[in-house]
Amino acid sequence: MRIEAYNQVQQLFQAKQTAKQEKVAKGGFSDKLQISNLGKDLQVGKQAVRNASDIRKELVDPIKKAVQNGTYSVTPESFAAKLMEKYDEMR
Repeated sequence: MRIEAYNQVQQLFQAKQTAKQEKVAKGGFSDKLQISNLGKDLQVGKQAVRNASDIRKELVDPIKKAVQNGTYSVTPESFAAKLMEKYDEMR
């Protein structure tokens, strides 16, 4: 293994890196991050979803009351139909 060759490659890399830093210092190139309006809207939407409740009380409360009263009933046919409907949506 030739150590001299490694040192030469390392010196070349350092020279390029220094030249790049000088360009930035002189007002040359620099990295910037810009988020588009669509990206900003998506971030707002994601935050709204995170803050929203996972449970829709207006749908759950009547079913919960019916179960507690013993008046909630589901026929096996309607359950099977809903189950197959959800299965078809997943495929």
